[in-house]
Amino acid sequence: MKKTYKIEVDCANCANLMEDAARKTTGVQSATVNFMTQKMIVEFDEGQKPEDVMKNVLDACKKVEPDCEIFL
Repeated sequence: MKKTYKIEVDCANCANLMEDAARKTTGVQSATVNFMTQKMIVEFDEGQKPEDVMKNVLDACKKVEPDCEIFL
């Protein structure tokens, strides 16, 4: 399953770091962050609940960029 989320990130480098953090999160098959459109596209592993996985993605991204926002 693939979902798109609105994000708030300050710079392109931070977007890349958030993308890497999201990709390493359990339950995420792939993740792409587009700084220009302020969107994150996440594809989830089979059988994963997007709501639960995204809480972990947000936690991982906040470790990289404390003031980032992902609108779930």
